[in-house]
Amino acid sequence: MKSQRAELVADAAIALLVDRGMRGLTHRAVDEAAGLPPGSTSNLARTRSALLELTLARLAQLESDAFSLLLGPPGPDAVEALAEMTAQALWTQLTVGRRWTVARYELALEATRRPELRKIYDRTGERFREPAVAILSAVGSSDPVRHGRQIIAFSEGVMFDAVIGAGAEPTLDDLRLGVRELLRGMLGHEAL
Repeated sequence: MKSQRAELVADAAIALLVDRGMRGLTHRAVDEAAGLPPGSTSNLARTRSALLELTLARLAQLESDAFSLLLGPPGPDAVEALAEMTAQALWTQLTVGRRWTVARYELALEATRRPELRKIYDRTGERFREPAVAILSAVGSSDPVRHGRQIIAFSEGVMFDAVIGAGAEPTLDDLRLGVRELLRGMLGHEAL
């Protein structure tokens, strides 16, 4: 983020995405939600694409900051650490980060219609796959890149089901169990 003003605008845009959806995200609405004079958002992000990119960058920063607290170097029990990290990250996205998850899904859908946003969205997603791939490599995964994608797909499915779909709210213990079962299937029964 460039400045406090950019963060204020992006945070207001995230809130609007959650509360009003993509149609409710306008430069004028962001100005109002952020308590800024009319035209302030346009001065910072001239086009709708620029506003979406600013919002996605802020959302990725918030999520990355939250997840960086969970990430650590692989230790002697790296598989268990990966299971715990993944469960904790999911729990964060379903609880304190729930609004971020909703906003991210709004942006993901918009990215299907905007190739320039899709590129940024995909590049941003790499930041969240790389730690999983590194840990899977460290524990001897036969295909850490593919397994990393599977962990992300599993996680996205759990989040979508709990936040947007018709699924029940999993507990942290449910998440731990599900991730361990996934890893056991990938890495063999002895993994966990």
